[in-house]
Amino acid sequence: MEQMNIGENILRLRREHRITQEVLADFVGVTKASVSKWETNQSKPDILLLPQLAAFFGVTVDELLGYEPQLSKEQIQKLYRELAEDFTRLELEQVEEKIDAYVNRYYSCYPFLFQVCILWLNHYMLAQEPEKQAELLKRIQKLCGRIQEGSRDSRLCGDAAMLSAMVSMYLGKPQELITILEEERNPGRLSQQGDALLTSAYLMKGDLEKARSFSQISMYLNLGNLLGNASRYLAACAGELPVIRETVRRIGRVTEEYRLVKLMPNNVAGFAYQAALSFLAFEEKEEALGQLKIYMACLRELLKEQGLLLHGDDYFDRLEHWIQRLDSGAEAPRDRKSVLRDMAASLDAPAFAPLGEDKIFRQLKTELREILHFS
Repeated sequence: MEQMNIGENILRLRREHRITQEVLADFVGVTKASVSKWETNQSKPDILLLPQLAAFFGVTVDELLGYEPQLSKEQIQKLYRELAEDFTRLELEQVEEKIDAYVNRYYSCYPFLFQVCILWLNHYMLAQEPEKQAELLKRIQKLCGRIQEGSRDSRLCGDAAMLSAMVSMYLGKPQELITILEEERNPGRLSQQGDALLTSAYLMKGDLEKARSFSQISMYLNLGNLLGNASRYLAACAGELPVIRETVRRIGRVTEEYRLVKLMPNNVAGFAYQAALSFLAFEEKEEALGQLKIYMACLRELLKEQGLLLHGDDYFDRLEHWIQRLDSGAEAPRDRKSVLRDMAASLDAPAFAPLGEDKIFRQLKTELREILHFS
């Protein structure tokens, strides 16, 4: 918890409202000298004046005092799991009220607010009406703005800015995201070389364990990013079958060599699903079915006891400490029931209609129903 700095807060609030010490002094019935002493921490305002000062600035007494109720990382993770599960057993409006109550209670716990943003991003589509979905997405951007304005954690503020930009795209405003990220994510910028530089610094210092651990983390994350970018590349090259085939071939090699079906089944499933859709656009049914078989293998992995948890393997054996330090821990962004619900409908998409009478496709759908029934 941060220290209470009422003097600094009064000074900051007064300047934000562009008022003089005399105006504030007249409002609360003290001298200008008293206000000056408060702001320089030579004295504190009488406790009976706190509600009046808070009302004047339009803040709570806690905010005036600088008291920021904080949740521990473990408490945030527990709340996230609880709320994610609520989406499967309560009406959306009930979950919304519960989340709002927690947000109001921990409005200055910025890591928690960020996890609420992630929670909404992973569940906003449960709203039936497009207008409600847009409302929930705008709520994310509002909370991201709160984080950027109030948090002193530059990393968290950067993540909030990135998340807000992502929401702009979901809201049908891609230009906002482009404006924010086009230059920032330029591959030629030195900031993109940070991972390699840090690993090199560890090696130069002789800290081989940190160099090994950080290299693993970076490789692991880059593999996940590769799969996500490859999925989007397929969509961008929708009219070029040779490019689609070559992309699938290369990603298939990477997937096999790094055993990604077991390591990150959710990422591989997303790529295989997109690849199947891309092949079907050219009526390449056999290749589409091949990708759907990989998709089903990933679903089987996901439904295992630890399948939804972030994890390493016998090669990526230095991830555990990093995973434990994540605000969300090893937990998946959505609970098991939500994932099962999405799986159940995945092969019913209209795009798979050309496979409707195919024997292998019918077998895959039957297998999916059986897997879900016993999960």
